[in-house]
Amino acid sequence: MDKSKLPDVLYTEEGLTLAVLPLRDVVVCPHTVTPLFVGRAKSIRALDASVSSGNKYIFLVSQKDAKKEDATIDDLYKTGVVASILQLLKLPDGTVKVLVEGIARAAITNFISTEQYFNANVIGFTPPEMSEEEIEVLSRTLLSQFEKYVKLYKKIPFEVVSSLSNVNDLDR
Repeated sequence: MDKSKLPDVLYTEEGLTLAVLPLRDVVVCPHTVTPLFVGRAKSIRALDASVSSGNKYIFLVSQKDAKKEDATIDDLYKTGVVASILQLLKLPDGTVKVLVEGIARAAITNFISTEQYFNANVIGFTPPEMSEEEIEVLSRTLLSQFEKYVKLYKKIPFEVVSSLSNVNDLDR
């Protein structure tokens, strides 16, 4: 896990306070760059707050019901990803296109709701300590199961399995 991009306080009991961006029908994972189109006023204000704070971190979390337009705290999952805002473009129709990079999995410890947008204290997940042998066994098992899935699903190119076999970092 690349903790170097994040403040160390994320991995303490107090955690990090971040603006929250509720997502519908999408999950952003660590180490992935994802474009998002944001149209809700509360979500746009959360992005603006993150950018104006200078650190450009935001907490991305999925909604339990993607059809719900005005999400409340109870409509959001508590686990998500801390992301860095790489690019933000305001479109003529009032929506915002934002390019985010997932950095680390984290969980909400408590919400700090404001009228403007959601804020939350989040704490990063630290991976359990494992021996090199355990990591190797888990990696081989995971790759084997994914290979079976690709053979059954057939919509994922088999080259993806080859590229995954070259990944050495278990978190990735």
